[in-house]
Amino acid sequence: MTHLAGRHLAFLVLINLIWGFNLIASRIGVTALPPVFFTALRFTALAVCLAPFLRWHKGIMQSLLVAAALSGGLQFALLFMGVKLSPDVGSVAIATQLGVPFATLMSIMVLGEVIHWRRTLGIALAFAGVALIAVRADMFDHRAGLALVAASTFVGALGLVAVKRVGTRLGALEMQAWLAFAALPVLWPLTLLLERDQWQAVRAAPGLAWAALAYTVLMSSLVAHSGYYWLVRRYPVTSVTPLTTLSPVFSVLFGVLLLGERVTPSLLAGGLLTLVGVTIIALREPTGARAGS
Repeated sequence: MTHLAGRHLAFLVLINLIWGFNLIASRIGVTALPPVFFTALRFTALAVCLAPFLRWHKGIMQSLLVAAALSGGLQFALLFMGVKLSPDVGSVAIATQLGVPFATLMSIMVLGEVIHWRRTLGIALAFAGVALIAVRADMFDHRAGLALVAASTFVGALGLVAVKRVGTRLGALEMQAWLAFAALPVLWPLTLLLERDQWQAVRAAPGLAWAALAYTVLMSSLVAHSGYYWLVRRYPVTSVTPLTTLSPVFSVLFGVLLLGERVTPSLLAGGLLTLVGVTIIALREPTGARAGS
């Protein structure tokens, strides 16, 4: 494994810190605004920021648009609906880690990738950890939220398979630009179909909700995602990906410190199982990449 230079290691920790706080910001945002509407606003703002980076690529546009629609709008719509319905950001943070085993399973089924017993064990541990969180007593009335978060990671894994079909012709900012633009035809019809009183919510939303929206666009999408993709291009994925397990740790910590959430024994045990499983998968991952929320 190639070791990261000190400044790049510090940058990666900062990226995870940004992703960890992003769930707090998202929770604030979807409390004040309908979750799909909040997602649509996020990707509209991101599309405006990244419009200059869009380029048309002959021969890959179908796969690119499928990848963008899945990994952008649909994935995040499901995630933010799950954030709104879940009792705490800690359980959401752990559940988002299912994206790694789902992506591995999709690579096996769609791309014909072969795995061995260590990564099979990692997949089993990751799913067992989230299942342990789901059966805790205070989750019985909130399983729909956790199910939506898990569904978002599955959709994101499908999107990652489509991204792998596209290849590496796109830079990080251009890929994010397509993610944003392809999300808009998905998100705006969804919010009009599934939600109501968006305008009333806009008028009533406090300044903190708009600050949360700005954070998800500027810090999470532009700074953290772009920085992560830059590091992945510079270093082997096995040097970068295992450290992304820091982001749910930061989310749990921020949830306790800022939202007064309680860390239960089952959350600790389930989180540990999941993070160990994800780390095993990531250490055996030769080519894939993951990103935070």
